Amino acid sequence: MQSTLEAWNDYLKYNDHKNKIIKEAKRSHFKLQIHELSNELKSIWCFAKWVRIESQLLKKLSQFLSLKSNDFDHIADSFEEKTEILQKKFFSSSSQTNISDISKSFISLTMSFNSVLLQDEMRQMIQRVKVDKASEAFKISNKMLQASLTKLTSILIRLFNVCVIHKYHLKQFKKAQTIVLCKSKKSDYIDSKTYWFIALLNIMSKILKSIMIKRLNDITETHHMLSNTQMRVRRKWFMISALNLLVDQVHAVWDCEIKYMIFMLSLDIAEMFNHVSHIRLLHILRMRRTLNYIVKWTRSFLKDRESSLMFNE
Repeated sequence: MQSTLEAWNDYLKYNDHKNKIIKEAKRSHFKLQIHELSNELKSIWCFAKWVRIESQLLKKLSQFLSLKSNDFDHIADSFEEKTEILQKKFFSSSSQTNISDISKSFISLTMSFNSVLLQDEMRQMIQRVKVDKASEAFKISNKMLQASLTKLTSILIRLFNVCVIHKYHLKQFKKAQTIVLCKSKKSDYIDSKTYWFIALLNIMSKILKSIMIKRLNDITETHHMLSNTQMRVRRKWFMISALNLLVDQVHAVWDCEIKYMIFMLSLDIAEMFNHVSHIRLLHILRMRRTLNYIVKWTRSFLKDRESSLMFNE
């Protein structure tokens, strides 16, 4: 065959047509194999087919059960009413207290405590945190933080020191997750009292808060700012110390010549924590001559906190 330009163009045309036929045959064969594999229940392709189809479907929003509360004369079915009930149940606002006696002038006290956080403080707090206890919704778990402690130490200490110097608690640190759980062995879960919750805090916030609590404890112990009968959250003051003090006081009353009747008042401080007036709390800190940077950081810590409720899944 004579080599001409026309013959070369014909060759390219028929060669391209042949390649298209081969590609189409291979594609059809591949589709047939995938179809056969996707219909086999034990095949991985069956799962891949299910994922591809399910991912295109609209997700159904989960619906929480209807609720009733003492504040409603009917069963709450709407989203707004159920939200109001849950908000009062889990996020009760601080009580309205009389603050007319609070003065704006305070006595400043210079204490020998450095406001700059130290790396040893941070390492100690991170190592004390229990593994897999905080929520992983913040993308940083306790376990990961402890494993990366060597590399993250310098970064975290700079971040924490900026928060302390500016007396500001980061907005990202104020977010929490509240897991709502059903109390067991209840016949009816329409009552809001049949639920209890677990609050999962940001691990970064917990570490910074622990450091500040330790510093506040050091100040109170050094300057004798607590009563000798105060037992909770104090070093070397355990429950057995409180019981011994109580027994000694009872015996002292019994040994008196005049017979007295003994009464004991027990206060559930933990239950009242959510109802504490923030203005009153900050006022007490100032009157106790607490360092200014701790008072202002505490005010920022208490302000504009938020949490998301999670039910079942």
